[in-house]
Amino acid sequence: MFYFNFIAQFGTIMDFYTLSDNGIAAELGHRIKALRLRKNITQKELADAATLSLNSIKSIESGSSKLSTLIAVLRELQALDHLDNFIPEISISPIQLAKMQGKVRQRASGERLTDKTKDDSEW
Repeated sequence: MFYFNFIAQFGTIMDFYTLSDNGIAAELGHRIKALRLRKNITQKELADAATLSLNSIKSIESGSSKLSTLIAVLRELQALDHLDNFIPEISISPIQLAKMQGKVRQRASGERLTDKTKDDSEW
C-alpha cells in the first residue's frame, strides 16, 4: 500500500503493464477513494447520491466492482471527463477513411493463412 500512496502523493506515472489485473483494479479503487476523500464525501453520501448500496462503494474502493458501478461513482464525483484519458476515442485517418469508402469497420479480420504457411507441413 505504501507504493500506491507514494504514487498518488508524488504524481509519478504508473506503468500498469507491470501490475496484475487485480493490482490495476486495486489501484483504480484507491484512486477513486482518494478522489472521494479529496471532495470530503463519505461512502454513505456517495452511495446515496449515486443510488448505489454502501457495499457497492466499498467494493469499488477495494477494486472489485462492476463497470456500471464505476461509471455511476465517476458521475457523482464529477470525474467522467477523465474517461477520455482512460481509453481515448480511436480516430480514423482521412486516408484510411477514403480506403474504406466511408464505411465503418464492423469486425476484425483476424489472422489469415498464407500460401507459405500451408506449404510448411511435413507430410
